[in-house]
Amino acid sequence: MKLHLPLGGVGRFVRRHAKPPGAVPGTLVHTGVQHMEKPRVTVLDYDAEGVHEGGPFDVANPAAGASAGVRWINVDGLHDVDLIGALGSGFGVHPLVLEDIVHVGQRPKYEAYDGYAYLVASMLNWNAEQREVEMEQVSVLFGTGWVLTFQERIGDVMDPVRERLRTRGGRICSRGADYLAYALIDAIVDRYFTVLDRLSEQTEQLEMAVVEQAEEATVRELHRLKRELLLLRRAAAPVAEMANPLTQGDSPLVTPETRIFWRDVHDHARQITDSVESLRDLTSGLMDLYFSVVSHRANEVMKVLTIMASIFIPLTFVAGIYGMNFAYMPELQVRWAYPVLLLLMATVGVTMLLWFRRRGWF
Repeated sequence: MKLHLPLGGVGRFVRRHAKPPGAVPGTLVHTGVQHMEKPRVTVLDYDAEGVHEGGPFDVANPAAGASAGVRWINVDGLHDVDLIGALGSGFGVHPLVLEDIVHVGQRPKYEAYDGYAYLVASMLNWNAEQREVEMEQVSVLFGTGWVLTFQERIGDVMDPVRERLRTRGGRICSRGADYLAYALIDAIVDRYFTVLDRLSEQTEQLEMAVVEQAEEATVRELHRLKRELLLLRRAAAPVAEMANPLTQGDSPLVTPETRIFWRDVHDHARQITDSVESLRDLTSGLMDLYFSVVSHRANEVMKVLTIMASIFIPLTFVAGIYGMNFAYMPELQVRWAYPVLLLLMATVGVTMLLWFRRRGWF
């Protein structure tokens, strides 16, 4: 039996490992898809006085030339492992962390190291044309005065954060690297609400379709919707776990002023997870409702067929008797036998029909 699965259906849940078995821990092997020919590195320096983009940058010494504030280095494209390895070495990042950065498909998590912290989140985007959720791994590292972000492709949800820095709006310019890391994760989590709204709209549409006109295509749409909800839950559920230690003061890199904002991220992640669970329960209920509607329709059809068969059974019995080839049948010589027999059969059929109607069988 051949199974024709949609392209990328399984790969969106389970990433295939490209690292050779038995390789040395910390070996950098990119396991994702190369989305661009050459990685793009952007540098943004800021402090309370102003913002400067595109400052001097040396991969071997990435912190050189930075201002006294915060340096944010963003890398789009993870296939150049030499670049990522050199950049990580410049900030003293552990080889296992660098391995997780290029090994996409990591579960969202928080890890504390000596002098820096490592965060992994899943950035989601709603593809309106394909009507599916697109997932991308984003790695965020932050220490005293610096933040590193690694993405799989160009285009993200962090432009509002960049605009806040450029316009020197709000508290972000006067805070440290821990607040920038929060702002980036918060922007990623806020996009979850947009995706959740799109999936909620589709759930409402499918609910109306199941109630009004359940078709085979409805089951496929419900299955597709459950798959997209699973992706959203997979991205959002671990974020609450990731943010929890950052709200408790476990990390010396996070100031008390920033912890309360991480609580907001924690609450948003829990809210999204609860909403996704509700939608998944509703979707499962819609699938049960669909099969109930289909079964009810089949029962209605079978009931009509049974009623028709019950009506014609005695008529067939009478027709069968008088269809036998016997020469001496009493009614064969009676002039009015044929119309009387037809009237009798009609009376039997109408009587049974009225009786079924009175019983409420149709």
